[in-house]
Amino acid sequence: MTRNSPPPVVVGIDGSDTAIHAARWAVAEAVSRAAPLRLVYVTKATHPSAEDYYNDVHRAEESLLNAQKAIEATGQPVEIQTATVSGIPGVSLVEEAADAEMLCVGSVGINRFARDILGSAATYVATKAHCPVAIIRPQDEARPESPNWIVVAATGEAGHESVFERAMEEAKHRQAPVVMLDGTTDLDTIVEEWKTRYPDVHIYPVSMAPTWVDSSRTMTS
Repeated sequence: MTRNSPPPVVVGIDGSDTAIHAARWAVAEAVSRAAPLRLVYVTKATHPSAEDYYNDVHRAEESLLNAQKAIEATGQPVEIQTATVSGIPGVSLVEEAADAEMLCVGSVGINRFARDILGSAATYVATKAHCPVAIIRPQDEARPESPNWIVVAATGEAGHESVFERAMEEAKHRQAPVVMLDGTTDLDTIVEEWKTRYPDVHIYPVSMAPTWVDSSRTMTS
């Protein structure tokens, strides 16, 4: 990220078609925010041999190049940044998106990073990121009739007010319903408060958080 540049929209890239689909989805988000689109590939933290290291780096370079070409093919006026970092996928992405406008990942894929995102890393990213998180389903599994859900956890922790505010603004902007996950005994009170503040936003309190919502344009925060 260059100094004084606006916060980016960060996309996790792993070489899969699903990740490229997520990157294409993120283009409109970056353009609407006048933000750069930052493509991040996470390599393994350690390698058993020099050959394994160079193969991992080569996959990263090839995957980022393919994603960049796919974005450029859209013809959208977006600044593209690329980065290769090493570590645990979920943790590394959260660190890369510390000051981001949004973090976007594909829900499934064919490589190590995508498999991790489908499982525990998706939960980690959605709960630990300090920005809205978009988890994008594969294009061939998307259902046009599915709503664009905004998901937010009611944890009762310090700072949750700003998280709710961002979620409600996203929902209002997208004309999308909000799923409020139960993380506090005061959930009903919180729901009523935000319904009063955002009467045009439909809020649905639920007691259990799904791994991902069945939508090709899912927002979580």
